[in-house]
Amino acid sequence: MGHLVTLVPGDGIGPEVTAAALLVLDAVGADIDWDTRHLGSSALDRGETSAVPAGTVESARRTGCVLKGPVSTPRDGGFRSPNTGLRRELGLFVQLRPVRAVPVAGGSAPPLDVVVVRQTGEDLYAGWELAPGSPAAVEALRAAGADDVSASGVSLKAFSPAAVRRTAEFALRWAQAHGRRRVTVVHKATVMRETDGLFLRVCRQVAAERPGAGTTGGVELDDALVDNACAQLVRRPAAFDVLLTGMLYGDVLSDLAAAVAGGVGLAPGAAYGPDAAVFEAAHGSAPRHAGQDRANPVGLIRSAALMLRHLGDGERAARVESAVDAVLAEGRDLTYDLAPGTPVGTRRCAEAIAERAASSG
Repeated sequence: MGHLVTLVPGDGIGPEVTAAALLVLDAVGADIDWDTRHLGSSALDRGETSAVPAGTVESARRTGCVLKGPVSTPRDGGFRSPNTGLRRELGLFVQLRPVRAVPVAGGSAPPLDVVVVRQTGEDLYAGWELAPGSPAAVEALRAAGADDVSASGVSLKAFSPAAVRRTAEFALRWAQAHGRRRVTVVHKATVMRETDGLFLRVCRQVAAERPGAGTTGGVELDDALVDNACAQLVRRPAAFDVLLTGMLYGDVLSDLAAAVAGGVGLAPGAAYGPDAAVFEAAHGSAPRHAGQDRANPVGLIRSAALMLRHLGDGERAARVESAVDAVLAEGRDLTYDLAPGTPVGTRRCAEAIAERAASSG
């Protein structure tokens, strides 16, 4: 019996890129048994009463591993983010977004190989909000000295020492295990002293407590203001190694790095908690492209390779990653966002990667 993994196809382009990733996993002979579950609108369409069904959460806890296609969150209400809901239910406290530039279609690639580590339990994306005019919002704004307290909405930004410590420990441990030499804390502590300032202080404390701190064998920790970090990612892509930050800055930085590397469609991601890991591409569900066989599947295929490494199958993961690099370099079977000439569809791009991966075994 193979590894049991929860599969969440998602919505929008999710089912198409998920099918593409499964095609590549089959090509390398990955020994996986899938438990297919649903999240968000696809769950509600199937009669579930919640966008984060208990059955999906229970499956993820039971298997400890999830391959997840993108899932939409309505912009005009309806239900809260199912992605945030799943993170909370599974206690996913940190997200890893590696971005590595490779040559596409015979061109050159910027010297970019960075990993964004973002805390996922707190910060502005946690969804802690107070409705405009609510007693809690009015009280909070009055306490902060705001001018207009009667009709202003509030999104709460909070960091706790325990959560930041856990994220910093993960980032430094991961950097050491993967041969990375420098972790840069990205923040705006010059303005947000009680939140970003706390984040930076705790990260420094964790680094100082690690064995080998301050020696040549340890991982160096430094920091950068978020606006400067964004500028340097564009101007000097090789300036960073591992970026450690909160949920909001991490989202912006990883998308920016992906754009420098060739596009967000190429970027994989993984989220970790004490009992489960979720592997998903950095991009969204792009509903306007759904069902058109044009979405770039590389992000989720690379996420599947991260999943294989998590499951202890580094050999097949390396075959998938090498196949992706080869197809990108050849430039013949690329989707519209990458193709220098006539693009191919999602399925054909995945087939080309699968063919290359299968032949390398």
